[in-house]
Amino acid sequence: MHTFFLAFFALAAVWFAVSVFRTSSMVRSALALLFSQTAVGAMFLVMQAEFLGVLQIMMMATEMTIMAMFMVMFMMDPGGLGAMDMTHQQRPSILVAVAGALLVSGISLLTPWASTAQTVPTAVEQTRALGLELLGRSMLVFETAGVTILTAIIAATAVALPALRRGGRQ
Repeated sequence: MHTFFLAFFALAAVWFAVSVFRTSSMVRSALALLFSQTAVGAMFLVMQAEFLGVLQIMMMATEMTIMAMFMVMFMMDPGGLGAMDMTHQQRPSILVAVAGALLVSGISLLTPWASTAQTVPTAVEQTRALGLELLGRSMLVFETAGVTILTAIIAATAVALPALRRGGRQ
């Protein structure tokens, strides 16, 4: 059953990832990206990496919600009801995508992979080790990134508000 659900969520992730580029609505694109990343989180859950699965789903839900709100606030046509075309440079994009897929497939098939681990730590031990890694040497990086993103959101809002006041709207 694990293999079935892993394949199901993998196909769902790819399907929704393709859907991101098949719609003219930025909000629908954000939702499709949310569903794609949620399917990746579900794949982590199937592989019994509960911490990573829940973290993936929580982070993507928050990120895509914020992105959709900003698109509704600042896009001219966030619903995609106008005649907007989001398929710029279609042929070069397809060529790059196919070349990338062939490259990744070739690397994965030609790499001499090491044998599987003889002993695997329990889920509790894996979660503890990951927590120590994240709260150890990586904490400064995560905290700096969080403060930088918060500063960018506040700055973008502050820059947008005076422009609205000059235009006569409040």
